[in-house]
Amino acid sequence: MNIHEYQAKALLKSYGCPVSNGRAVLKADEAKTAAGELDGPLWVVKAQIHAGGRGKGKFKEAEAGEKGGVRLAKSVEEAEAMAKQMLGRTLVTHQTGPAGKQVNRIYIEDGSDISRELYLALLVDRATSRVSFVVSTEGGMDIEEVAAHTPEKIVSFSVDPATGLSDFHGRRVAFALGLEGAAVKQCVALVKNLYRAFVEKDMEMLEINPLIVMTDGNLKVLDAKLGFDNNALYRQPDIMALRDETEEDPKELEASKFDLNYIALDGEIGCMVNGAGLAMATMDIIKLYGAEPANFLDVGGGATKEKVTEAFKIITSDPNVKGILVNIFGGIMRCDIIAEGVLAAVKEVGLKVPLVVRLEGTNVELGKEIIANSGLNVIAADNLADGAQKIVKAVKG
Repeated sequence: MNIHEYQAKALLKSYGCPVSNGRAVLKADEAKTAAGELDGPLWVVKAQIHAGGRGKGKFKEAEAGEKGGVRLAKSVEEAEAMAKQMLGRTLVTHQTGPAGKQVNRIYIEDGSDISRELYLALLVDRATSRVSFVVSTEGGMDIEEVAAHTPEKIVSFSVDPATGLSDFHGRRVAFALGLEGAAVKQCVALVKNLYRAFVEKDMEMLEINPLIVMTDGNLKVLDAKLGFDNNALYRQPDIMALRDETEEDPKELEASKFDLNYIALDGEIGCMVNGAGLAMATMDIIKLYGAEPANFLDVGGGATKEKVTEAFKIITSDPNVKGILVNIFGGIMRCDIIAEGVLAAVKEVGLKVPLVVRLEGTNVELGKEIIANSGLNVIAADNLADGAQKIVKAVKG
């Protein structure tokens, strides 16, 4: 789960991290009051969406010369005008894709005198099963670009959970960033606070880009992006309260209510599969035969008829779906349960696109019999390759 920048900064501030003074704006008529509560003389007006690259992004139907989703204002009135101009519009960045995201919240904060921009992140290194730091002197840039063109400017290391974090780690970060004087001591304290927040709040990622050195030599968190482990949210009610469902794909949100593992993609063939590995293989073979998957969907090993029905409804709600491939290997999951769920869903929402069903495993003959006797126009497949070829042919002609 992700949260907005202003929420991330409030959380980090509660852990003693230095952030700018700012105000969140949800309604246009609140912008002037919010800006007036800040000192100035420079105000930063930021669109709040769950995506990076806001400053370089562009609004749909932007006017000539219009700037992106992060702007500088030199008066309260100018900050108000900028906030009103952004609210309700769709911002497109390299992370949103061409559809973009609608801006429903604005963050106005005090400007900062910047001397240097740095990069600092914490994440879970799955190779070592440890929390790792990633630091670079190239702050303000996409870290992917830095990694691709100047990887020597990135320093990363993990923390041994047996010994925990120490001042040594903070000094290592400070020296990697080329900090001097009081900033070194501030960096040691900041690293401690960030690590504590990361562990206590069950984060998956904590990215500060940029971490700035101001002209007075002090450090400040200028931007922050936090991601949390969905599996641990049951013990983080304060984080759950920050969830903004308007930033999530409606289909993915609906799937989460039924404990379905669903991720929307840009293709035309909907997939319903049991097991993450088989789902990935199904997506791969669809691409192999010349089409694109519209989703990743793992209904799980213990799916009920109701869950299968909901999964099918979610797939068919995607207007991009031109065909559906059901690929079930019945180990824990029984093929007859899948067949009954598919039939129930078709009766409820109708079948307007080609449907190919491949069943194998427990109660496979019963499952095939249920579908065969249903009277539906369902294309049967003998194996995965056969199923992929048939659905691609049905969609592509």
